[in-house]
Amino acid sequence: MPGYDATVPNLDAAPGKQGPITVMIVDDHEVVRRGIAEVVERTEGMTVVAEAGSVADGVRRATLVHPQVMLVDLQLPDGTGIDLMKQVREAHPAARAIVLTSFDDDDALAAALEAGAAAYLLKSVRGAEITDVIRSVAAGRTLLDERTVTRRRAGQDDPTENLTPSELRVLDLIGEGLSNREIAERLGVAEKTVKNHITSLLAKMGLQRRTQVAAWVASRKHSSWRAEPGH
Repeated sequence: MPGYDATVPNLDAAPGKQGPITVMIVDDHEVVRRGIAEVVERTEGMTVVAEAGSVADGVRRATLVHPQVMLVDLQLPDGTGIDLMKQVREAHPAARAIVLTSFDDDDALAAALEAGAAAYLLKSVRGAEITDVIRSVAAGRTLLDERTVTRRRAGQDDPTENLTPSELRVLDLIGEGLSNREIAERLGVAEKTVKNHITSLLAKMGLQRRTQVAAWVASRKHSSWRAEPGH
């Protein structure tokens, strides 16, 4: 793969000269960065001008190299890709961003839209799809809009939407690992009342066992893109 110095601006991309699309990759996993960089460098008409593994490093390098397109992961050691996009956008509004993440998360999608991302890709996509999107975004196309977020949300039912406030509280406490008796003590109600709440919320969520509720709560916690950084 051709080498490049991430600390030196791309002087070839002078105004008026049609050069390759300049790309910066921001991800805290070096193996991921290198893999994406190799895909980009193998593609005619585009080149990687910088790599970064944190928000601070990404902002600094974007200031130096002025990339046309940034590929940004959501979770970074010192913040999120949303933080990075907002900071770079303030100083360099011409830079366009593509979120490339493992989180298929509606809240993340909406946050990316608000931060000005032009596209949202999952890391499971093929390399050719990444470069196709880079080319489209560099040409001025926006592949992420409010309708995309609305359509996704309309197509996904929230299994807790019909739960009462008391049932939601019981749901959270089950997720914390409390027993029925402990939940009853925490809420100041009879244990039989807790059992009734659980029977009701199981029916509304389409589940059969208490352990399924605990697993569902745990999966929601671990799927959040705002959770522990570095994933």
